Amino acid sequence: MIGYYLFLVVEKFLMILPHSWRKSFFIALSKLAYTLDKKHRLVIKQNLEFIYGDDLTPEKLEEVSRYAYQNLALNVLFTIERRYLSKEDFQKRVTLKNVDHVHKILEEGRPIIYTAAHFGQWELGGSAISAFVEPLAVIYKVMSNPYFEKYLLESRSQFGITNVAHRGALKPLIKQLRKKGSIALLGDTKTNERDGILVDFLGKKSYQVTTPAVLARKLNAAIIPVISYTDDDENYTVQFFDEIDVMSIEDEDEAIQHGTQALATWLSKEIDKDPKQWFWLHRRWKNDYPEIYQNSSSF
Repeated sequence: MIGYYLFLVVEKFLMILPHSWRKSFFIALSKLAYTLDKKHRLVIKQNLEFIYGDDLTPEKLEEVSRYAYQNLALNVLFTIERRYLSKEDFQKRVTLKNVDHVHKILEEGRPIIYTAAHFGQWELGGSAISAFVEPLAVIYKVMSNPYFEKYLLESRSQFGITNVAHRGALKPLIKQLRKKGSIALLGDTKTNERDGILVDFLGKKSYQVTTPAVLARKLNAAIIPVISYTDDDENYTVQFFDEIDVMSIEDEDEAIQHGTQALATWLSKEIDKDPKQWFWLHRRWKNDYPEIYQNSSSF
């Protein structure tokens, strides 16, 4: 509790400063974290070597690794600033790309399953959809510290997001879709044989969650992949992609396999375009290829 209240004091001080100062401070923190955090630097190296092999140069490894810390720090900064951000000021920082076909689906009266990833400014992306397209229901994992969890959820609620706890999330998500409301899911987290199916992701066979395809199939919802990215860490594009069709395939299992693989293929292409935008800090393949993490401790 004491740590939380100290954090609030720091937050109040930071918000007195100009945005450019806060940004510089968080980038400096990311550089310090990169220097000190050998454990997660090793995980990034293991992930990148696993995917890119001999094509990974030392220069590329350092570029992606440093930006992974910086991008995470800027996601945290946005979480803080979002609590004070007006919708008008927020809109100045965001461009919505290919949003027209999203509006078309909504006009048809179909709910949307926005399937995102830990790519670019993922905290900003969900808020932008909820603020400028339609309110969303978003899953969160319960945190060990209830004070910081409350802080995060209040920040996410700033622009109309409804927060749904991960445990027991299926029922409220189905309810949201049945009343023609939309949801956002992250499709790039690690899973296992029980909760996913095998797909080709970044050139490797690995398990991926089937939730977007299953819900879309059962509730006639549109799967829309979406990412946010930036060229200057200041102004962001939230890009919507074409709907992934799971309704025109007669066999349900085949449709779910198709939809899940299509999401994996989409994200693989986006990561390959700009690898540093993805969150390489987590052990994405620990259930599929645990041997690549033999030298890193469990976390």
